Amino acid sequence: MQDVLENTTNEKDKKGTLPIKSIAITVMLMLLFVPSVMNLIFHVELAVFNSIFSNIIQSLIVILVTCLMIWKASDGFELASDYFGDKLNMEGGVKGATINAVGSSLPELFTTFFFLVVLKDARGFAGGLGTTAGSAVFNSMIIPAVVILAVAFSLGKTVIVNPKVILRDGLFLISAELILIVLLNSTALTWVHGLILMLVYGVYIFILKKVKIKDEDSDDDDDDDDDEEYDGSRNGLIRAIFTLDLEALIVKGRELDNRIAGTLLFVAVLIMGAACYSLAYVCESLGHELGISSFIVAIIFAAAATSVPDTILSIKDAKNGNYNDAVANALGSNIFDICFALGFPLFVYTLANGGVSIPIQPEDNDIVGQFRVLLLLLTVTAFLIYYIGKKMTKVKAVLLLSVYGIFIAYTLAYAYNPESISGIQAVLFKINSVLGNLNFL
Repeated sequence: MQDVLENTTNEKDKKGTLPIKSIAITVMLMLLFVPSVMNLIFHVELAVFNSIFSNIIQSLIVILVTCLMIWKASDGFELASDYFGDKLNMEGGVKGATINAVGSSLPELFTTFFFLVVLKDARGFAGGLGTTAGSAVFNSMIIPAVVILAVAFSLGKTVIVNPKVILRDGLFLISAELILIVLLNSTALTWVHGLILMLVYGVYIFILKKVKIKDEDSDDDDDDDDDEEYDGSRNGLIRAIFTLDLEALIVKGRELDNRIAGTLLFVAVLIMGAACYSLAYVCESLGHELGISSFIVAIIFAAAATSVPDTILSIKDAKNGNYNDAVANALGSNIFDICFALGFPLFVYTLANGGVSIPIQPEDNDIVGQFRVLLLLLTVTAFLIYYIGKKMTKVKAVLLLSVYGIFIAYTLAYAYNPESISGIQAVLFKINSVLGNLNFL
């Protein structure tokens, strides 16, 4: 009976039945847009969609849809970035810390930029800071933990990362966070702050070129396991559209060249940009409905959604034995987020508006300052977990997941019961104040 059911299912798939993933995406899109279309065409105002609860549900659906869009776009970006990375003959974690890190961090860059465009003030930049802060913690804690567990349970292996990779990227990340904390202790943000952050990233790229580290154990043959036969039929095209399969829509079973890879890269970035614009808008809306700062919403929801590409790329690298790239991608993404995903939008926005500065209110500085210091402390904790002991074991994975859980608990306590963490806040404020005294701008 089991075999009959499996054969029947296989026959249905061959006839073009849409997979469960495409049906799920379609249903979520319908749930998202049907109410709006009804209001637009029939001018129907349904009371249920005006309630706070329904608005929150709708916002969460949008976040889920944007997460799926970013995920699918990252698949296309990964394919193109692998092609260009191979052409440039990158090695030793350099590809993970540059092409993979930049590509997988484009959601954070777009989200920060759109937060500024949508809100047009310090609150908008605070939303970007929240996204990059939450994403940095997610990248440092969740991604390595997931990589360790994925390799352990699917391959039965233990992840071993070259300590030089951890020292190179980990120490630079800590330095970048210190610089950011110092710069943020200003009364206003200008294009100069953005330029300094971008220059810091330039220094990181220079260091990568000077300090090259080879992967001792990698297996590129595993990439063949993910290859799927191209289906050029009408049903195959429909399936590719509904599942946002960019490889099927653009590559079409052909061998990659500069033109095809470039087109794939462009379309993937375009989809990420559209998803991140919706993400920035809905996070502001959700914060309003929940009665909390958009900074807090961005830390939890936007950060997780924008970290999807980092997670996927790191897992695939680790399964192929490229452990250095898997960790360098996570750490390199954090450096890109702090230096470029924050610096570039700030630089462009302030200059595009006639060199205007973005004033920072005391209350905004309090929330941003304490969370940036918390991020620094968590990064140092993660660095020690990585570096102590040669192997990345399951125990380390559990420790990293536990630290992330504590971070989320602290964030929720700040939003709904700040008195319960007043002692911790006082310590974070003190550290932020001491570091702020180093600000020379």
